[in-house]
Amino acid sequence: MEFHTCPRTAPREPGEVAEAVLGASRVRQLEDNLRALPGLYQESLHHVSPISRRTHHTRVSGSRSGDRLNMSALDSRHNILAVLESWCSLVADELGHAAPTRSVPDLARFLLRNVEWLTEQPPAADFADEIDGLRRELLRTIDPERGELRAPVWECVMTDCTGKISAPSQSVGTAGATKIRCSSGHAWEMHEWITLRPLVERRRKAVGT
Repeated sequence: MEFHTCPRTAPREPGEVAEAVLGASRVRQLEDNLRALPGLYQESLHHVSPISRRTHHTRVSGSRSGDRLNMSALDSRHNILAVLESWCSLVADELGHAAPTRSVPDLARFLLRNVEWLTEQPPAADFADEIDGLRRELLRTIDPERGELRAPVWECVMTDCTGKISAPSQSVGTAGATKIRCSSGHAWEMHEWITLRPLVERRRKAVGT
């Protein structure tokens, strides 16, 4: 992750409420993602080694792929620890808290306890993006077809449209999946996703949701 140094938050006057950088719906999604990470991290352990995978999956006869370590699962497990630890270090340094132990449950709980402060800081959107990315990465490790089921939802890029666009799944381009649509009816061809995605990302960051 790109490390961000937050400017010190100015002291609040009594009764003053800080303005969150993220919208309420995105904060709720962020909290849901943080709560989900420990369980997904534990589940991903079953997809690392050949022995643990055999207790969860039926091996295809003649396949040797199950006899090797799942490097993707190992990378995902390492990545989640590194990202969570970096954000926890930021919070601990800025607020003077003791850093949690280096375990995913403790790191996630620490971030949840301080999520209100984090969502008031300039890198709040980056934080939410990275936590969402960690959840989807773990889901892909556990079940590749499930990994995109909770893909982000964005505001439509069309002027004055209040519809929502869902990111296409990994099966984009397969038979029957020919268009990307917003909930108000605007539609784009699949090949336009390369152009559309940067637009919806900029729109999302502009509105802070």
